[in-house]
Amino acid sequence: MRVRPPKDGSTGRSSPTAPGLPADGTRVHWSAVKEGFREFGIALTTPAAAGRAPLAQAPKLWVRLSPYVVVFAFVAALLPVTVTVLVQDYKLSGGLAGGLAVAQTLPLLLALTRPLHAWWVIFSADVVGAFALNASAQIDGRSWPWPPAVIVGYVLLMVLLGLRESRRTLIAVFLVTAVGGIFFEQLSQENSDGSWVLMLVLAGVALVVTYSLRLRGEAQAKLAEQETISAAERAQRTLLEERARIARELHDVVAHHMSVITVQADTAQYRLANVSPEVQNEFSEIAAAARESLTEMRRLLKVLRNEEAQAERTPQPGLGRLHQLAEATRRAGVEVELAVGPGLDGAVPQAVDLSAYRIVQEALSNVIRHAPGAGALVEVDVEDRELRVTVTNGPARKPLSVLETSGTGHGLVGMRERVRLTGGSLDAGPHGDGGFRVAARIPLS
Repeated sequence: MRVRPPKDGSTGRSSPTAPGLPADGTRVHWSAVKEGFREFGIALTTPAAAGRAPLAQAPKLWVRLSPYVVVFAFVAALLPVTVTVLVQDYKLSGGLAGGLAVAQTLPLLLALTRPLHAWWVIFSADVVGAFALNASAQIDGRSWPWPPAVIVGYVLLMVLLGLRESRRTLIAVFLVTAVGGIFFEQLSQENSDGSWVLMLVLAGVALVVTYSLRLRGEAQAKLAEQETISAAERAQRTLLEERARIARELHDVVAHHMSVITVQADTAQYRLANVSPEVQNEFSEIAAAARESLTEMRRLLKVLRNEEAQAERTPQPGLGRLHQLAEATRRAGVEVELAVGPGLDGAVPQAVDLSAYRIVQEALSNVIRHAPGAGALVEVDVEDRELRVTVTNGPARKPLSVLETSGTGHGLVGMRERVRLTGGSLDAGPHGDGGFRVAARIPLS
């Protein structure tokens, strides 16, 4: 008889498997098991909304269904056991035993969504059952006033109560339970075996543990909500800071044009021949209006500038300084290739010139911080009356600094605001195999 060799090319010999592993060599996915327990724990500590079962907020179906499965299993086990014990051990009639068993167990299903309503029914049934057992005179050393099945069902009810009700309600339930146990202890000390103490202790522990879990979940939910609000506020503050910084820079651009208007209006009567008095007055009014506008702009700049910020006294940079920017970036360890198209020979509006320079500057700064050792390509050209700026870099080739593992988000926010204020568009995102690309289109008109 011929034996076919295995398809995987092995010799067909059986190799010993590691202890604890199945014979086929498959490994138990402990990570999946841990993840399942983690999700279950998160769902357990997440407060459920009114009228919804515990774990109702869980994303997975098996977690949401688990409370129903557990409670149904308890009911299915406790109901026949309770009837059997009451009939055979305590000698109650079948009808009374069945009614008590139903009242003591079935409301546990209601406790998934309305635990306090279920408690009223179950505790009342427990009290009636204790009176019935005491009247039957068939205790003979058996548990009284609470049989074991009653204790198990009541502790489960306390768990469901602790996950839903308020602290005041839980304290009231615990005190009523204690009063009921003490009452029956005084009613018949001969029949009582102290089971009421056991149920009281277990009920108290269940209430404390589940209520603590719920408080922890509520605290985590509030913390997550506060972190979301803080992130939104931080993003809004970043946006406002970038807008203020851009406005301060554009102030110099506008102030330059206003100064030119003022000088031209003031010197028109000396530069132009045969200027009539009416035209001289018109030029004087234009100059006065320009000087007043400059004064108001300086006041606006004081409002935008922070108290700690210092006024910039150097000229604003433009595309003419791209070569200096590229050289400084190379000294920082990034190989920069600069490609300036022929369409850039003409004049570019000063606001557009400044915005384009800042976009390139910020993009190269991001390459230095987040992609050390990567090469970068800067392309600048004018097409269809639009200034097109593209900065593309490859993946990082050096380890990322610990200080640069997270950013403040100012860079992209500032670039988007500059482009938006000039009526353009910006496209920024991953590019190629681990690289990044920033592409801006700014209209010149």
